[in-house]
Amino acid sequence: MDTILTQPFAGPVINALRSIGYNARTAIADLIDNSIDAQANEIKLFFEYNEGNGFIQIIDNGRGMDEVEIQNAMSIGSKDPRNERRDKELGRFGMGLKTASFSLGKRLSVLSKQGSQFVERCWDLDFVSETNSWELFAEIPQEIKGKMAKISGDSGTIIYIDKLDRFMRSGQNPILENSFFRKVENILTHVSFVFHRLINSSCFIYINGNSVPSWDPFLTQHDYTNPLRPRILKDEAGLVHVSSFILPHASYLNSKEYKDAGGVKGWYEQQGFYIYRENRLLHYGNWLDLYPKDQASQLARIRVDITNKSDELWHVDIKKSTVNPPESIRTQLKLIAQEARDLSKQVFYFRTQSSISDTTIRSNINTWRQENTEAGSIFKLNRSHPLLQKIIGRIDNETLKDLNMFLKLVELGSPANIVITPKVEEEQLQPLTDSEIELVVQLANMYRKLMDSDDINDLVNTILMTPSIERFNRYTIKYILEEKENAK
Repeated sequence: MDTILTQPFAGPVINALRSIGYNARTAIADLIDNSIDAQANEIKLFFEYNEGNGFIQIIDNGRGMDEVEIQNAMSIGSKDPRNERRDKELGRFGMGLKTASFSLGKRLSVLSKQGSQFVERCWDLDFVSETNSWELFAEIPQEIKGKMAKISGDSGTIIYIDKLDRFMRSGQNPILENSFFRKVENILTHVSFVFHRLINSSCFIYINGNSVPSWDPFLTQHDYTNPLRPRILKDEAGLVHVSSFILPHASYLNSKEYKDAGGVKGWYEQQGFYIYRENRLLHYGNWLDLYPKDQASQLARIRVDITNKSDELWHVDIKKSTVNPPESIRTQLKLIAQEARDLSKQVFYFRTQSSISDTTIRSNINTWRQENTEAGSIFKLNRSHPLLQKIIGRIDNETLKDLNMFLKLVELGSPANIVITPKVEEEQLQPLTDSEIELVVQLANMYRKLMDSDDINDLVNTILMTPSIERFNRYTIKYILEEKENAK
């Protein structure tokens, strides 16, 4: 069958790429991704008002590019999103450098260095519109080069964006200088949030000479933040790590801490899921349509970590700001969210309705927690409860072992954990998991000490009276004890 090679018209297409939904904050974040992918540990951004004819420079000390790499970087759609990428790589479509830059201004110049070799390219959308042709300048105009910073190290890259028609204008008129720098402040706040897990650990970011701080939405360093038990889920591409945090009640925060923890949107709007890909924040501030926001759930924030291999499954968009988890993961996230929301409500109402002032009462006031297993839901004592932790700190190791065993018996005896199962034939060996076998052995060791007896029949009788253990038959328990004894 005959085919006709049909080239898209350059002018309309490249201008359409300017309108795919970036705002200034998400565009700058996407450009920083490129520097991080280039293994830069220092990224400097400069925003110059320049009497209404402003420009933006991003300078990094990454590995730089050679002639082939810069040509690929400046080509539209230089990556196939279906291809497997390097671990930790943030880019996906090979579009971010161009589309993010074009959403800010009409001219993009890139200068890069590897060793002693410099390479450069420049897109000028006015020229593309005039010629209606995909013509990329091999050299940067001299008037731009004179304003660009210098690459001081052995390698690095400079991105220079000018003709900032989108960034610099409000309607037909250029924005005022104070509005320009308010915009820059908003970008700094956004960058400190999106990259907070990378800042100071793998890179330092500066905006107009100011170091960008790391803003932690989970208050992980605060004494009264309650981290819940981490969960590991699995999608078709790999593991998904989920960590829930219940933030302190306002009464445990000073005014600065409270304001900072509210973030850019405020406490109510910041509740919900925070989804990260390779430690870079993609999406935050809602419950993914699983639950509505409410006042009492505003202390619950849940961190979800995926890898770049899950992009297609999670429908990560080109701006890296919208995600949609697969249905199998959504079901599990809903259960995790319910637990976090319930505990948030307990903390929220407990502190607002109570006159208790004892500061030893931490956010985690629930004495039980629900755990989902393959066999169903079971309830376990909250071993991180502040009162229990206080007791543990006062006792010796031998007493601690006895205490832990007693707590295990309390869990086994909880009515919610007692499962009625059909009796198994007494002379039949039941299949048990390693953890069930270990539990029987632990019970035997404890009762042996309490009874001061080594008679195996007495031990079996006592173990069978333990709540939740009656589902095991006598033959199985006796077999386990005899096997362990013979193995000594």
